Amino acid sequence: MKYESILSIYLDKKQLQFLKFKTMRLLKKITYAFCFATLGLLTLTGCEGADLYDVNAPDWISDKIQEIEDSKKTPQEEDLEGMQEDVYTFGNSDFTSGFWSSFSKYYVVPDGETWNAVINLHINPADNIYYKNFALIITNDVERGGVGYAEYGAIRFDVTGSPETYNSQWGDHINFQYISGTLLLDPIDNKDANIQLLGGKITITVDRSNTSAFTVKMKNSEATKTYEQPYKEENLNADVSNTNIRCFLVPEGSYIDFQQTNIVPVGGLTSAEDKNPISMILQDVPSQVNVGTSLEEAMTNISVIVTFEEGVTKTVSGSELYLTAIPDMEQLGMKTLVAIYNKTFKGENSEQPIVANATFEVVEKIVSLEITTAPSHTQYYYYTSVATQTLTDRTMAFDPTDMVVTATYADGSSRVVEHDNLSFSSVSATIGSQVVIITAEGGATATVGVTVSESTSSVVTNTINMVGAADNSTGWPGTYSDDFNVRVGETKCINFTNYSSLGGNWNNFLVVLRKADFAEYAVVRADNWGWGNGYDASLRNGTQGDWSAWLAGMNGAKVTIYVTNCGNSTADVQAVMEGTTGTTSTQYYLGINTVDPSDLNFTLGVDGCHLVFNE
Repeated sequence: MKYESILSIYLDKKQLQFLKFKTMRLLKKITYAFCFATLGLLTLTGCEGADLYDVNAPDWISDKIQEIEDSKKTPQEEDLEGMQEDVYTFGNSDFTSGFWSSFSKYYVVPDGETWNAVINLHINPADNIYYKNFALIITNDVERGGVGYAEYGAIRFDVTGSPETYNSQWGDHINFQYISGTLLLDPIDNKDANIQLLGGKITITVDRSNTSAFTVKMKNSEATKTYEQPYKEENLNADVSNTNIRCFLVPEGSYIDFQQTNIVPVGGLTSAEDKNPISMILQDVPSQVNVGTSLEEAMTNISVIVTFEEGVTKTVSGSELYLTAIPDMEQLGMKTLVAIYNKTFKGENSEQPIVANATFEVVEKIVSLEITTAPSHTQYYYYTSVATQTLTDRTMAFDPTDMVVTATYADGSSRVVEHDNLSFSSVSATIGSQVVIITAEGGATATVGVTVSESTSSVVTNTINMVGAADNSTGWPGTYSDDFNVRVGETKCINFTNYSSLGGNWNNFLVVLRKADFAEYAVVRADNWGWGNGYDASLRNGTQGDWSAWLAGMNGAKVTIYVTNCGNSTADVQAVMEGTTGTTSTQYYLGINTVDPSDLNFTLGVDGCHLVFNE
């Protein structure tokens, strides 16, 4: 009897093929053993009814087959116990989600336990910016923004050379020396094509089972990032009897399909079964449409956020909707846009379609525009420091505050056009008079003049000599310098020495722009990062270069900050940093908006650093 026939008694066809073609050496050893065993068995028994044909193979054969099957597992396939389906998606599927704009559920991890999760990470194939993947955020047992909320820190999946480089992890309770990774990125101009290797199926483990350690591991088939802290994490909860921590995920320029977890999240699990749509919200519906425009053309850019059963959401393009306008588009006047969607989460026909509506107006085509009330801000200012002296095409945003634009339509009627229905040309940051072109839908234009001047700087001083504890223990938000008022057209300049704990790139000075009542416009840091209502609109860049080399020079760096009130409801922040390593670096944030020009102040804050003035 041939060895294939003998083995087929014990192995199914798939196992036999695997043994034949993938593990020939092992197969031969097994075959030889079978041959000797078979000869002995055949001398003792006949074929019919013999143990040789029993479906129960000997234990050593079963063990060997299991060993072979285990060897077929890919490196990222770990044996995770207690896993349950938790299937939902977060982050925009068009890769437009900014950091801290989309979140997973909360997963509460009690002391002594381990959280395991499996996700599928989608990275933008057209964007190799190194930080556009996802971060694991570890906090105390409080919701984001809640009273007493505190973070241990964040660990992003990318690893970029030295652990503290490029903000790949941050937080007062994350010790960089315990970070390691198997795939080191080396970004050039913030890009590295190897970022694509971080996508796909990822296993996440947060291990609190060891009484003298705390471990985090994120792993896919190409990369592993590990945080191995050789001591227990401290309890950041106000109630010392509550030893829980919370974990959640935040994508940036990516999106995540969550798949499995061994801990039931806050709000419960989401099953993998298909889900019917429940509701939707229309986005980007135009407020006005020219008469004669088809509904399809008018609604080209709309989309909807659909909520499905179990709270799962996703963004759907307008092309997947059935749209109608009531009354029809042929007549002028207000219309109700009715949008109908009839697909399940998996794209099947749903049991019950869902409907959303919005209003828009069909108007005559605009044939001309007129500025009937001039804007209140037409005098703009800019300042050039070492940080911006190489910019050759610097521009400023037009400020339409208080401007009234009246449109004349094809039927001879006229009315005021809202600013949202107009576009404005930018203003060049060059001295002199300039013309801003205002354009309406359909191409009608008007112009308005503005004047641009160069600001001059004046030095301000702080009333006390030091902000922040001398041992760099003051965290954010802790203490601040004086508030300095910056009137329209002014640039205020302040000098200080920055002393850093060197724990992370963010452990340096911060500049806070705010009103007199402390309402913030924006917060910007030394390391090309910030937040706030006016931050997103800003143009920002720095010359820090290699982050580890830059950080090394920031403990004792001589810093000059310039804050300009540009007069167009924006502000500029520029920084010049002379490091202790002999290298001067710069950073700028231009066009921070939502600023009231009559109420602009700035203050300096600290985070793991301290500032010394008046030296």
